[in-house]
Amino acid sequence: MKALGIHLLIELTSCNRHKIDSVDYLEKIMAQAAEIAGATVLKTAFQDFNPQGVSGVVVIAESHLTIHTWPEYGYAAIDIFTCGSRVDPWRAAAYLKEHLEAGDVQIRDFRRGIPTEDEGNQPDDRFIEHATFGSTDH
Repeated sequence: MKALGIHLLIELTSCNRHKIDSVDYLEKIMAQAAEIAGATVLKTAFQDFNPQGVSGVVVIAESHLTIHTWPEYGYAAIDIFTCGSRVDPWRAAAYLKEHLEAGDVQIRDFRRGIPTEDEGNQPDDRFIEHATFGSTDH
């Protein structure tokens, strides 16, 4: 695979229920998590729900971070997708676990990219970077 990026699917349980129900707090720490990972924040959009819960997205130059919360269960679902090798999504994940006071975290990571015929079963640890449209031979 020609890896374009890493996608983390994160399950946080036993979180601080007040923190995962605060739209202002979540918007702030999600943007900070992106910056700590080395990403460039472009835009945020967050929404709180009645009677509880928050959904939000941080759009970064390198892709995105999203969160959906269920405060009544102390649960937060987070996706972090970063392109290239410059941004470290694992740093963002650790920051969010700490700041949401999660009791447990489960993370699944996926390489996202373009399959190649010659890769066999061995993963390729190299990332390919963005190219000008029309400059690649697909």
